[in-house]
Amino acid sequence: MDNVSIAKLLSETADLMEIAEEDGFRIRSYRNAAGVVEGYPEQMTAILADPSRKLTSIAGIGKGIAAVIEEIVARGSFARRDEMLERYPPTALEMLRIPGLGPKTIRTLWDHFRVSTLEELEQLCHDHRLQELPRMGAKLEEKILKGLAHYRQGAGRFLLGFASAAAAELTDYLSATPGVERVTPAGSLRRGRETVGDLDLLVTGEGAAAALERFVGHPKVHDVLGKGELKASARYGIEGLQVDVKAVPAESFGAAMQYFTGSKDHNVQLRQRAQRMGLTLNEYGLFRVDDESRVAGATEQEIYASLGLAWIPPELRENQGEIEAAEKHELPVLLEIEEIRGDLHMHTRASDGRGTLEEMAEAARAMGYEYIAVTDHSKALAMANGLDEARAVAFAEEVRRFNREDRGIRVFSGLECDILRDGRMDLSEDALAELDFVVGSVHSYMNLEQGEMTDRLMRALESPSLKAFGHPTGRVLLHREAYVYDFDTVARATAARGVWMEINSSPERLDLHASLIRRAKVLGCKFVISTDAHHPKHLANIRFGVRMARRGWLEAGDVMNTLPLAAMEAAIGKQ
Repeated sequence: MDNVSIAKLLSETADLMEIAEEDGFRIRSYRNAAGVVEGYPEQMTAILADPSRKLTSIAGIGKGIAAVIEEIVARGSFARRDEMLERYPPTALEMLRIPGLGPKTIRTLWDHFRVSTLEELEQLCHDHRLQELPRMGAKLEEKILKGLAHYRQGAGRFLLGFASAAAAELTDYLSATPGVERVTPAGSLRRGRETVGDLDLLVTGEGAAAALERFVGHPKVHDVLGKGELKASARYGIEGLQVDVKAVPAESFGAAMQYFTGSKDHNVQLRQRAQRMGLTLNEYGLFRVDDESRVAGATEQEIYASLGLAWIPPELRENQGEIEAAEKHELPVLLEIEEIRGDLHMHTRASDGRGTLEEMAEAARAMGYEYIAVTDHSKALAMANGLDEARAVAFAEEVRRFNREDRGIRVFSGLECDILRDGRMDLSEDALAELDFVVGSVHSYMNLEQGEMTDRLMRALESPSLKAFGHPTGRVLLHREAYVYDFDTVARATAARGVWMEINSSPERLDLHASLIRRAKVLGCKFVISTDAHHPKHLANIRFGVRMARRGWLEAGDVMNTLPLAAMEAAIGKQ
């Protein structure tokens, strides 16, 4: 059991306890422990294996939680979780992922209808049975039905961050096999899709066959779906991600990478192009039709070149104009992660983060950044201990004191300010003017009609302090759909007023998505890629935002936090 798996069990148990309306303090203790465990740099199993060490030495882990973690490591569950699963079906956890369903609603549905499956819940809504209960009506039924449809659309898919971590772990594991030359992820992960259905790994070298054997023997592998000389498929981890490991000869590596990276539509266009040239393209190589001789296959570059195309970066392979651009040698010079010079959206313990100002700044300095903006929540998010006007002004002074010391990084005082329902900013303009960098975000009333939401955002853009529009569609992947507004109208206004569109790097959001990034660029927008980090380690998520930017065809000049410090200070008027 790794830290992520342990944290998941703790968090799920807290969810079940919330459904049961148990003591809030105990629920928070499990949630806080889940956060501590997930973010801890050393594995719990390694600490438990050392007789000289105690879990209670970790801040936030008391004796009770330590005993729970020991039980989880020993048998994969713990007594409190087992007890809760006797009271409520495991599907209660699945129901919590349905937009529109909270713990109290799930408890009510269980108490009155003993609903235990998504199908039963759907039927209750179709039969309008929810209207029999107090404070439940047709709008809730409609909301739940939409939520069910959204959830099913994403069922069996995994966040890019999770799939990337799994790929990294398996790559290291398989690369240790004697005779293996390289292990390379392909598929939608390589293209940087926000969610991944399965994971493809290509293995080359004399040890490739041995790597397949080693794969099916991995301690996290279960439900082996098939294994032959060239391919092994199995479920990985408690989440059940399907992983396909393929042994590929060196002379076909490029062809296999191109084929298994996709996308399907991109590959169809390439094969048709090959046919028009008297060639045939498959996972083994590019061949002449007349004599079946090999033209290319060892690298992707030689395959694209043989087809008269510039090499196309994986993030662009969606059959959305990239082949035509490659033919004309007009592909963009995509943004590289090394070009990012700072992060302008993060949280500290002042609101709902888990690091101090000093810790976030040091983590950013270690990444080579020149600057950051610390943007804790505003007062509307009371549950996140959001800042009011007095605390915001005091924070600006704290940052000024911080910058007077030689810390090797410039910190901008900031705020993620809630955009209220009527479009006003959550704090007064006098208070916001004291800050260096204000991100405006929507966190409430996300079900407004399109016209009302558009008006709300247009009013927010009138704020003279607003510098960036945070996670601009509000989506939470596999959980909550985007809120609806006239994107073109808002994007034009954003560009005209010099407000930057955020590309939020949090793996749960990845907002904006590629098609809206491309559209916003056409409409004149500039962008900022931020992590929305709530812990120092979350700063590393910037790589996911860069992937979204690349999928949106962005170059370094489109992204404001590629600017050096002096240019950034000028851009936000804080020299």
